Amino acid sequence: MIKIIDANFITSSTSKKNMLEEGISEVAFLGRSNVGKSSFINSLTNKKGLAKKSSTPGKTRLINFFEIIYKKDEEKFIARFVDLPGFGYAKVSKSMQEEWSKNLTDFIKNRVSIRIFVHLLDARHPAQQIDKNVREYIKTIKRDDQKIIEVFTKVDKLNQKELFKLKKEFPDALLVSNLNKRGIDKANETIFDTLFA
Repeated sequence: MIKIIDANFITSSTSKKNMLEEGISEVAFLGRSNVGKSSFINSLTNKKGLAKKSSTPGKTRLINFFEIIYKKDEEKFIARFVDLPGFGYAKVSKSMQEEWSKNLTDFIKNRVSIRIFVHLLDARHPAQQIDKNVREYIKTIKRDDQKIIEVFTKVDKLNQKELFKLKKEFPDALLVSNLNKRGIDKANETIFDTLFA
């Protein structure tokens, strides 16, 4: 049985100048604002309020780092979760958006410690252009030692027909609900196995 036995906030960064040192394997979470990214991190770690939700979707421009301790068969494994700013919603000036975008792009492209990109998508809107763009961009910059895991959130909002269609269209994706914890254990196992297998 794999589980997270501890999770703690380490620090926030806004640019490369104040970025946390590399070295520990990292899991980077990215997705549209309001997709349930913070809730998903809180569900994975079983720690309510660990990842803070912004009162205004898309306003957060910080890159947040968390230390994660997994346990499997009495052995402990340390990793980091990296909560990236949500995209596609922020009500700020265009120049500010461009600055955030550049910082985020630099981080994603040049951060050697990132082993997994967890791309979160809203199960109710699986084919949005902005998500397609992110998917294609990550594929173009991904190194051989990096993996992409697609996770559809809010699957509790779908009926059986919609769920079947989603599974058929995205057979390799994980389907989760932060509300009823569906798929959370499987997501944790997939992340752990990808990091430490």
